[in-house]
Amino acid sequence: MSREISIIIADDHPIVRKGLREIIEADSRLKVLAEADDGEEAIRLIEELKPEIVVLDIDMPRLDGFGAARELLKRRNPVKIVFLTIHRKEDIFHAAMDLGVRGYILKESAIFEIVNGIKAVAEGEYFVTASLTSFLIGRRQRAQNFERTEPNLARLTPTERRILQLIADYKSNKEIAAELFVHYRTIETHRTNICQKLELQGHKALLKFAVENKFEL
Repeated sequence: MSREISIIIADDHPIVRKGLREIIEADSRLKVLAEADDGEEAIRLIEELKPEIVVLDIDMPRLDGFGAARELLKRRNPVKIVFLTIHRKEDIFHAAMDLGVRGYILKESAIFEIVNGIKAVAEGEYFVTASLTSFLIGRRQRAQNFERTEPNLARLTPTERRILQLIADYKSNKEIAAELFVHYRTIETHRTNICQKLELQGHKALLKFAVENKFEL
């Protein structure tokens, strides 16, 4: 039997939350643990209930979807973030993906697309509404251009590249070490080597580089 996927919904419109909950829970694998009407409440519930997925609206009072996502990443919360939104502008899409959002789904999407998107993200994939796939192609082209404009990336070993990706997820040296099954001092050495190869001055500059170029890594 397939595993259950736990979810928290955050949207400031009760009727939207009600409809979304009905759509999600029509699938036996999906379980909504709680609902929030703003980003601050969503964060509180996520910290308390530890869901696998949070479905966030972008436009919410007190703390919007972007603010909530940034705070969750800052806290290194492992919840996977899906934006369910009306916004179909390319700049907003790219801002969401650059931040580390795993799914970007339009509210106008068909029911099956919303459900399939949540399942895909739960399995570690990225998911984008079909009508916005051209934006995703554009991101891939941007990644290829990034490789050309940052030739020093080619100097990194596969391990260093992986560490850079984990740094972009705001993971600490000890967390990276645990994931790679090495001593945390080994990670410190790798970080120093990465800085040298990328010609970055210090670990703050390394973090900034990794976060700003997360998708291209």
